[in-house]
Amino acid sequence: MLEDWLAPKAAALEARGLTRRLRARAANADLIDLAGNDYLGLARDPRVVAAAADAVRTWGTGSTASRLVTGTTELHEELESELAAYAGQESALIFSSGYLANLGVVTALGGPGTLLVSDEHVHASLVDACRLARSRVEIVPHNDVDAVAKLLAERNEPHALVMTESVFSVLSDEAPLRELAKLTQSHNAVLLVDEAHGLGVTGNGHGSVHAAGLAGLEHVIVTMTLSKSLASQGGAVLGPPILRDHLINRSRPFIYDTALNPAACAAALTALRILQSEPHRPTTIHQATARLATACKVPAPQGAVVSIPMPGPRQTVEAADYCLTNGVRVGSFRPPSVPDGISRLRLTAHAGLTAADLDRACSVITGAIEQCS
Repeated sequence: MLEDWLAPKAAALEARGLTRRLRARAANADLIDLAGNDYLGLARDPRVVAAAADAVRTWGTGSTASRLVTGTTELHEELESELAAYAGQESALIFSSGYLANLGVVTALGGPGTLLVSDEHVHASLVDACRLARSRVEIVPHNDVDAVAKLLAERNEPHALVMTESVFSVLSDEAPLRELAKLTQSHNAVLLVDEAHGLGVTGNGHGSVHAAGLAGLEHVIVTMTLSKSLASQGGAVLGPPILRDHLINRSRPFIYDTALNPAACAAALTALRILQSEPHRPTTIHQATARLATACKVPAPQGAVVSIPMPGPRQTVEAADYCLTNGVRVGSFRPPSVPDGISRLRLTAHAGLTAADLDRACSVITGAIEQCS
């Protein structure tokens, strides 16, 4: 039965060059990694590793239950407090992934009386959140403030939530946050900004919301992941205490999910403290992205991602394979993972790259582009 059901779907993907396959990563692979999201280069930092190991010895390997039962530890609350302070927010609530943080806040605020307005390039977690929220959903062209304004002005719902990313995950461009914040405030609406690719990278590490002077505003909500710059796992929603209390009582992905394990909390907390004590790391990221972008003849991005358009999905995979064979791991993004439908090589810079790494990577990547375009 499954063969008849799924085999035609698999054949259709293969014919379009869109089949995805898992590729196991060795722990000691001698590669220059430009595919992962370890932006600050802390995933193997001995201080972060030691903190996670100490947490396992102290708390055990799991959190044992949901946050409302026994899953909340002192580490969870310590991380929430320090993360909120660093981002300039009043409070934070930790979820077990960034995906669930977005699901949790949108579904808790959604419903028949809420209009959801989403940028067409937002992450899949926000797309799925909209589908689950039982709200009217309107998708606007990328970074189109006028389209948002029209929808807010014409709405019938008493509440509205506008969703965007601070730095978009594929194109690495920034949202017009100041304009959106001013607009939502004038229309008695709320702005949700996903800082997954902003924390640790933009605003000297504090994120784009902080850099735009919007941190702590009552109508601006921030979500983020702990799995990129903070070298761990988990996610968070940041905003006023009344929002945190609402999520604790109404967010199903928070209430019914097992809490983030203590080791992940300890790793993220230590990475956050390193970011604060070593503020040069975000600058190093931008220097690396500028070097990669120049070599690949694309505009320098606002975030840590360098996006290189390719002729098609097959050429993208071939170029990524060429890079891997020559010691450089890069991302190969094809539809539907690319919001504009254009297959791309996706390079992610991190603070641990040396000058020699960048020289080697630029040589290999430009060779791959020339061969596969």
